[in-house]
Amino acid sequence: MESSADDTAVAIVDGTTKKILSNVVMKQHDDQNPYGGIHPFVAIQCHQRNLPFAIRRALQEAQMTVHDVDGIAFTRGPGMAGCLAVSVNAAKALAAALQKPIVGVNHMQAHALTPQLTNPGEVDGYPFLTLLISGGHTMIVLANSCKTFKILATSVDIAIGNAFDKAARMLDIVPDPKKGYGAALETFCREETPIEDVPTTRLQPFPPLSYKLPNPLQPELFSFAGLTAAVQRVVESGEMDRDQRLVIARSFQRAAISQLTLKLKGSLDWCNKNGVKPKALVASGGVASNMELRQSIRKFLDEQPDGPKSLVFPPPEFCTDNAAMIAWASMHRFENGDFDDYGVLSLPKWSIEDLEKPLP
Repeated sequence: MESSADDTAVAIVDGTTKKILSNVVMKQHDDQNPYGGIHPFVAIQCHQRNLPFAIRRALQEAQMTVHDVDGIAFTRGPGMAGCLAVSVNAAKALAAALQKPIVGVNHMQAHALTPQLTNPGEVDGYPFLTLLISGGHTMIVLANSCKTFKILATSVDIAIGNAFDKAARMLDIVPDPKKGYGAALETFCREETPIEDVPTTRLQPFPPLSYKLPNPLQPELFSFAGLTAAVQRVVESGEMDRDQRLVIARSFQRAAISQLTLKLKGSLDWCNKNGVKPKALVASGGVASNMELRQSIRKFLDEQPDGPKSLVFPPPEFCTDNAAMIAWASMHRFENGDFDDYGVLSLPKWSIEDLEKPLP
């Protein structure tokens, strides 16, 4: 079960065969769009409404009864406290009633390990680099095992997915009814409208945005608040027609992606300096479904003589939050009999680096 943000998700996975028997994700875009983001109380209410139906649908699609399930995994953290509590409490109550074992999973660990389930054979062992990019996180993580991770870069302010959402709202882009603002901005940028190059009268290389890539000497830090502020300054400078908004949207997207490749270069430099040879680069999280981003990262890796040549993206439906990744990330603990107590609590703040540390 997964309910760390605004997606209510339930899946059933066979760990032996790596077969996803069902994967149900219930979105909240219609409920959240009026607020321009995730309203915590609305998200909690939606989870409370949706989770029972998601559980029943997952069982029906897998053609199973709840008694056929061997164990129940859930997102323990990180995430929004009230949202996490919905699936945590549901999982514990259901497991206790059925006398099934439970395992609480780190949400970011699950994203990092997703390709082992969805792209078998493409991630051949450890270590590998993971670019975790979503509405709540922007991180570059070195995976040394299924439970040992090192953060090489993280955001000091907002996540890249949050920045995409903010920029789309400021540019009056109509949200995608199924995928939200960020996906709508990508679609808007792909429109085949011929637009003349913007005169280079402002800071380079992202005109008309007055913006430069931040922290060039700090490869471990992302920052996207300045980029959204640059969009806001242009938007507030006067009326804009559709073509002008398109130029700004494309400049924003190019700048955001350029920061990712800049920090990836810093992480690869760290690996080379420390004798680490990543076998692959995995990009996961909702923003990883952006096709412009995928092409840019592929081009970047091709230009790195000492970097990994294998670039792995989970299928788009497994880039965003889902419960299949939670089930998969729990498998090593179920197999080792390493279960959680029924009294286990959620951890809204839980670093991916702390998986082997004693937890409350």
